[in-house]
Amino acid sequence: MIYRRRCPLNFQRFLSTDSKAYSKTLLLPKTPFPQWIDPQKSEKPFRDRTTTALYDWQEKSVSRPLFVLHDGPPYANGPLHMGHALNKILKDIINRFQLLQGKRINYIPGWDCHGLPIENKALKDMKLKAHETPPVITRRAARSVAEREMQRQSEEFQEFGIMADWSQKGTYRTLDKSYELRQLRIFAQMVENGLIYRHFRPVHYSPSSRSALAEAELIYRDDHRSQSVYVYFKLKVSTCDLAIQEFVQKSNLRVLVWTTTPWTLSANMAVAVNPSVVYMMVKLLDDSGFVIVAEDRLDFVGHCFGSYEEVIQIRGSDLVGVQYEPIFPSALKKHAPYRIIPASHVTSDSGTGLVHVAPAHGAEDYAAFLSMGLLDARSEYPLLCHVDERGCFSSAIQNVVGDILGKDLVGLEVLKAGTTTIIDVLKLYDALAKEEPIVHRYPYDWKTDQPIIVTATSQWFANLDAIKERALTTLETVNFFPPASRTRLQSFISTRSEWCISRQRPWGVPIPSLHHIPTKAVVLERSSLDHILSILDTKGVDYWWEGPVEEFVSEEIRRSFEANGFPFKSSDWVKGMDTMDVWFDSGSSWTLLRELGLRKQVNDAFYADVCLEGSDQHRGWFQSMLLTSSSVTGSKTSGDRNDHVLKPYKNLITHGMVLDQEGKKMSKSLGNVISPLVVVNGGKNKKIEPAYGADVLRFWAASVEYWRDMALGPTVLSQSSEALRKIRNSIRFALGNINSVQYPEEMNIDRASLSIVDRYVMHELYKLERLALQNYENFNFPRIVSSVSNFANVTLSSLYFDIMKDALYADSPESPDRRAVAFVLKQILETMVNIMAPITPHLAEEAYHYAQSSGPERLDESSVFMRPWNRMSDEWLDPSAEIEMSCLMPVREGVLKLLEQGRAAKQLRSSLEAEVDIIIPNDIPSDNNFLRVLRREEAFIKTLCIVSDAHITDEVSLGANVPQWVYSSSVALRDEGVIIGIRARPSSREKCPRCWMYTRQSDDSLCHRCSSAIPQK
Repeated sequence: MIYRRRCPLNFQRFLSTDSKAYSKTLLLPKTPFPQWIDPQKSEKPFRDRTTTALYDWQEKSVSRPLFVLHDGPPYANGPLHMGHALNKILKDIINRFQLLQGKRINYIPGWDCHGLPIENKALKDMKLKAHETPPVITRRAARSVAEREMQRQSEEFQEFGIMADWSQKGTYRTLDKSYELRQLRIFAQMVENGLIYRHFRPVHYSPSSRSALAEAELIYRDDHRSQSVYVYFKLKVSTCDLAIQEFVQKSNLRVLVWTTTPWTLSANMAVAVNPSVVYMMVKLLDDSGFVIVAEDRLDFVGHCFGSYEEVIQIRGSDLVGVQYEPIFPSALKKHAPYRIIPASHVTSDSGTGLVHVAPAHGAEDYAAFLSMGLLDARSEYPLLCHVDERGCFSSAIQNVVGDILGKDLVGLEVLKAGTTTIIDVLKLYDALAKEEPIVHRYPYDWKTDQPIIVTATSQWFANLDAIKERALTTLETVNFFPPASRTRLQSFISTRSEWCISRQRPWGVPIPSLHHIPTKAVVLERSSLDHILSILDTKGVDYWWEGPVEEFVSEEIRRSFEANGFPFKSSDWVKGMDTMDVWFDSGSSWTLLRELGLRKQVNDAFYADVCLEGSDQHRGWFQSMLLTSSSVTGSKTSGDRNDHVLKPYKNLITHGMVLDQEGKKMSKSLGNVISPLVVVNGGKNKKIEPAYGADVLRFWAASVEYWRDMALGPTVLSQSSEALRKIRNSIRFALGNINSVQYPEEMNIDRASLSIVDRYVMHELYKLERLALQNYENFNFPRIVSSVSNFANVTLSSLYFDIMKDALYADSPESPDRRAVAFVLKQILETMVNIMAPITPHLAEEAYHYAQSSGPERLDESSVFMRPWNRMSDEWLDPSAEIEMSCLMPVREGVLKLLEQGRAAKQLRSSLEAEVDIIIPNDIPSDNNFLRVLRREEAFIKTLCIVSDAHITDEVSLGANVPQWVYSSSVALRDEGVIIGIRARPSSREKCPRCWMYTRQSDDSLCHRCSSAIPQK
């Protein structure tokens, strides 16, 4: 006997032992399309045709309209992690959809190849120290490491089914000569436009990297531990307001300052107050004098100086200009004003309401001094700084604390022993009020995971104030997804005034400056760069480190210095050894698209249709690419063959970070890292880490709201695999039933001849396709995945496939019903393959292959992506079919509940053993819409409910006969305001041994339908 289940492909249960004689006459599904995913059989055979070969094919289709997705270069270091996989898969989904829409795709995978991590790995491999290794040796080794890592990552990316030309000619690398020269030409344009300058000022500096860092290269940790101190500064009472002098007279008067960086006190040049804050002068009851702090902070800091009594309120503005004695007696007073200055960044929310000012070690301190004209913005003096490139106290510290104490400080790391030692010196000079450990948020070097410092160094900067408005105007024309990300990028741009572009490492693109030792002049101008770049164009960028300095000093420069009394001597000149920030490297990548000449039309406004990266790139690549392009827009001369500079991108898409299943950041220390390669190929223990294949990974990537942080773990992967399996089985069902009969390539089915459920499914398929098309265009992939899954599980598996098996298996091949279902299945197959192809290309290729051939042995090179996405005709939009099915579905649901009651009572095992009566109340108007649909579809109701027959009747017509068993209920139709009765009872006819329907007359061997379906001998 048959057990009707919702699993559409369990074919053998359709047969019973006593009817095997008729099994060969049934049109059971036939397809070699595998039910289960085996990456070796379902993906590997199709990998090349849907990636490299496909990209090559479409690249030659020059008549197609162009679509450019510009790849943000991943860092060429280490194995790929889940973030890499998510990023490349999302890009590939977009590209494949556009390809199906008839576009020609330009997608050039890139790599970011310079920077400290690669340099450190090279030095580690050589077992050498950075400062002891010649730059030429370091660069050669770093290049080798980068090329090795790129090769490995390229092979790993291809495991995800990414469509691209993965050969070296099909990718871009920031270490390639052509790329570096394009970058240097952009830099030369910025120099010509007056945007590049050298400056001695405080920057984020990493002692562990021995290099300046940009804000984008910082990470912040909340568990950093510092030793904070409360420090006294003794005021010169004679410079105070007279009212203060009257109270103090000859006693000590001090201000109390709090700092978390005691090591910066040697560079103190002023104390800052907020002019609008109210301060309180208190008298210490131990007769040690008077102390001034912000009135609002008195309760919080009073413990530093013991018992006291409040004396007088003082406005911050009345303290401005008051002088004080430097903490360290040896400090040269001519090097600093040593007075109280106004500063708006000072508040009474923390500390003491007074701030120690060290312009060499704080951006706000530096800005305050600049605004008051206390510093020359282009001079290295008189900015006080006693920290060297190692992050240690330099010998200059002796000028402040004296030779004897200074000897103990020189060479000490300021964040370690230097801090504890300087605190000891504070105690010696009776300047320390209190010291306290503090745990707080602090910046770290993202490459070395070591704390950084803020200290003054000579660096190269790009002036962003001059281009900021242009960049922000450009963003007004850019589309953002998600839309909220616009504010994030705009905020980063609007709050920056300059960009520190220099780094003190050899592995990078040089900043080709020339330094004249006798005059300390630095030469960096367009003419000098043109001369240098002409040499590097011929001999390679490495030649900057290898060639003699005299070759780079042009005749024009020599004549200029000779005219000022400095005849040329090669020993008087040195080359600058700074390299560019890696964000400048990757931020120049748009020049590749310009050089390729992809945008030639007059109305072209942008180079890339789409750029897609992680949310961290708002302060990284998204920003640097916008800034470099804005810097050269409108330049009178470019030195490039195309002076026309477009906007770098039209659409910016942002994705979040991949977290573990518990929502925690993946890290090796936590042991929660999931490798995408293990997901695809499986781990050592396949039971614990099965080989899901690339399509399951891609399906997961498309199913999550990628614009937020997302979770991934074994459970999530298992769920994704199961969800994809159900879609796969829907495709398999369609393939099996289409291939079981050879129908013509073009099936001419009149829409009017379709049943209501056929029209309903075509209507739902049409809506699904339109939803998918819209959401592919809007980059909302999870909406597509959820809709396809719902369609496969609910509309198909639980409804259409379930009720149409009988017609598919038992009807004659030429019966109108079966042909109609086959037509619908063919459209389902084509449309679902189209929708799923960008997300799961291997599944789409596999289904397309088996739809075109009879088995795996015929593996031609034709790809599903080589034919257009033929959209369903608007004729299939059929709201009336949806409305009418909504009238019938409550009847089906009510009947199924009755049949379950019968099964529970063991009155029947198969729903085919039952017949159904639909009992219509006499008071329903004859023109009722529900009644009209019900009477018209009376013959279809048995199919809808999977019973042997169904009758529409009324209470009077039921008669007095009592069936062997009966189950009754009622169904309320809300929209119609109608309640009808339904009952299930035993079938009145006999079971047909072929189709198992109870439709056979007792004298016949088969039911009428089956007798007609079997060919007569």
